[in-house]
Amino acid sequence: MSEKKIITVTSPLLPDLKEFEKMLEDIWDRKWLTNNGYYHKELEKALAEYLGVPYISLFTNGTLPLITALQALRITGEVITTPYSFVATTHSLWWNGIKPVFVDVDEKTGNIDPDKIEAAITPKTTAIMPVHVYGTPCDTKRIKEIADKYGLKVIYDAAHAFGVEVDGESILNAGDMSTLSFHATKVYNTVEGGALVMHDEQMKRKVDYLKNFGFQNEVEVVAPGINSKMDEIRSAYGILALRKVDEAIRIRQNVAVRYRQGLKGVPGITFFEDMPGVKHNYSYFPLFVNAKEYGMTRDQLYCKLHALRTAVIKEILEPDDYIAPAACRMYYGNLRQLLISIINKFTAHTANAIKRRIVEEHERAVLSSSNVGLNSVCSHVKSEIKRAHRILRCIFRRTSVRVYY
Repeated sequence: MSEKKIITVTSPLLPDLKEFEKMLEDIWDRKWLTNNGYYHKELEKALAEYLGVPYISLFTNGTLPLITALQALRITGEVITTPYSFVATTHSLWWNGIKPVFVDVDEKTGNIDPDKIEAAITPKTTAIMPVHVYGTPCDTKRIKEIADKYGLKVIYDAAHAFGVEVDGESILNAGDMSTLSFHATKVYNTVEGGALVMHDEQMKRKVDYLKNFGFQNEVEVVAPGINSKMDEIRSAYGILALRKVDEAIRIRQNVAVRYRQGLKGVPGITFFEDMPGVKHNYSYFPLFVNAKEYGMTRDQLYCKLHALRTAVIKEILEPDDYIAPAACRMYYGNLRQLLISIINKFTAHTANAIKRRIVEEHERAVLSSSNVGLNSVCSHVKSEIKRAHRILRCIFRRTSVRVYY
């Protein structure tokens, strides 16, 4: 019997291979593989136009734009951010010697709660770094009001927010800067890659210096920069992927609609709805599991789906293994969720199979009418819990990270 094909949580948007081969031949003819080449420049122009932003600078991944933005704006001291994000958000602060100050999230959006930001501000606070979680826009108006009141910079981690708009305006234009990730798992990708969005030409020039070792020209270094440029091959890939991204988003939207129709009314299962006035990109489809109402925990449902070779990502979005992942599990445990498959090449049969399985597991749990204990949870979840306990014991002995909730 042949092995069953795994249903992945997401899949890369792949350009037409023959068109890509033509571009590769052109790159070979030009013999210019990196250092702000032809395709690099073309992709920056195409992205600025598509995204509706004034200036954009390409990077080799999505973490380095965060690190560089903090450098470009000379951020020091403390930065208010969210613990509910991929680790790169917090890592970028630590790489710059900045102390992260975590503020609780709004359960309705998963984003940082503006009502709790002011309580976290101290004389050492220099910036706010919110995250548009799953591409859901933060309350940028409220955050701007707070930042203006206290003289703070705002850098948005918009890794999930490619193409997202609010009332016809790109969400990337909010704040002093916004960063993007073009990792293969994102709705738009360049295999690996990222970008930094800024508002003026002077800052664009400064960022371009910083991502190229600080070189202003062939002989002058104006700052201690780093090498984080995107090469010509991935730039060409990105140009072709950009031509297909609208269709990919349309397909993802159809999948999201199908999930919502099929899972609406299932006890204990909730999900984010589309927001009025927002153009979403449907990068992910997170589910939230109320164990009491659904009949089993998020971890148990994960194991059931994973056992069927349905790939779901169990997300306990932790800020940092070196800071307080276990503490954030306690404070933000009610926002643990599953990301279920939402890919570009998707069939109605596949979507129906996933949602049907979720419904069936609830029905089985109700029939059994018994809460399954820890012994029924798969072994890797047990080890995670034990690891969390070990980290928690260490955290409060060696750190002074503040969490506002």
